Amino acid sequence: MSSLLSVRHYSHELISHSHHHAQLVFGLNGLLDFEIAGRGSLVTRQTLAVIPSDAQHACGSQNGSRCLVLDVPDDQWLQRQLGRHLDATQRLLEKPAAVSLTPTQSQLVSWLAASPINDPVIAQQGAALLLASLTHPHSVQQEPSRLPLAALDAHIDQHAAHPLQVRDLARLAGLSAARFHVRFLNETGLTPMDYVRSRRLQLARQLLQGSNLAIGEIAARVGYSSQSAFSAALTRQFGLTPRALRLRRE
Repeated sequence: MSSLLSVRHYSHELISHSHHHAQLVFGLNGLLDFEIAGRGSLVTRQTLAVIPSDAQHACGSQNGSRCLVLDVPDDQWLQRQLGRHLDATQRLLEKPAAVSLTPTQSQLVSWLAASPINDPVIAQQGAALLLASLTHPHSVQQEPSRLPLAALDAHIDQHAAHPLQVRDLARLAGLSAARFHVRFLNETGLTPMDYVRSRRLQLARQLLQGSNLAIGEIAARVGYSSQSAFSAALTRQFGLTPRALRLRRE
């Protein structure tokens, strides 16, 4: 490791590797797609990815991303710097995870990113502060164990004809939009908007096969103002045009 803390820029070029030390990647701006040991996540502002030592991971950012990276030193350094926080820190670093930061932690990350982190004193004390803050018992934001997918499905179905935003769904789950995006991707394997699109098209197929509504009316009911765009989306999703799907009524 060349330094404890560094600010790194990620691009659309995919990086895939592993290393013999744990690593924390804090989002500063942009969206960074991450996969750690086969598990997908998204690093945004106010979130971080935990990468255990020797864990194979890949990342890339379609539109560019900037992150603060903490390359975690060995156990001797951790013990010397963290004291009573050592056990909790080691538990944090054992498993891949996507973590939501508190506003105070996010401010610390931003301050460090703007500081001369090549200074060994600032780097060491800053890294220790970050690790201690992540394992402090009052710093963890409690979240439900699973997202309320049934409630989200009902909301999408009820408002399928209208524009839906990630923040609308996040509000139902009691999460920030950024944290909701991370949690949703981890739990379903889809981004929230990809899930909304799929749900709308599933509803459209049900209407095609279970009603005599005109295709244009069904398109409008699931949020498509253009019948041609609706037809193209259905064909991509199911491999059949709206008329062909209608002919497959059970």
